[in-house]
Amino acid sequence: MTDRTLDPIDLQILEQLQANARETQADIARAVGLAPSAVLERIRKLEARGVVRGYSTDVNPRALGLGLLAFVAVRSEEASADPVIARTLSESPEVLEVHHVAGDDCYLIKVRARDAEHLGQLLRTRFGRIPGVRSTRTTIVLETVKETSRLPVSVPAKEGVAS
Repeated sequence: MTDRTLDPIDLQILEQLQANARETQADIARAVGLAPSAVLERIRKLEARGVVRGYSTDVNPRALGLGLLAFVAVRSEEASADPVIARTLSESPEVLEVHHVAGDDCYLIKVRARDAEHLGQLLRTRFGRIPGVRSTRTTIVLETVKETSRLPVSVPAKEGVAS
């Protein structure tokens, strides 16, 4: 991404896209006060700069039989993280996120599984067999209070409008 800062219109567009990535350019244009062609140009520039990295669909995991959410801390034999371990963890379709973290553990991964048995299989047959993985520590989520990929966008208040 270049060091060009995001102007208030870019921020408003990002807020609109995060709220509903399927919103039409005409609707976004009305919301930000630009022509649809100007909005399209701005969105393309945001994509080209890597600000907008893609578009996705938020699917209910239970609809796919993946009702169990767990976080797994992975410790490797090396003092620092091993990129081969990270890449191997990332290749598992049940692994949604892989984070290299500070502290005793090397990685924190977010995993979706069918049930506890499926999670146990993943831990034993996949994660535990990765060369260099010394141990794992698992936290099973009982209830999700908030889960979002939506980032806070600070859109400056319009003049003459109370916030």
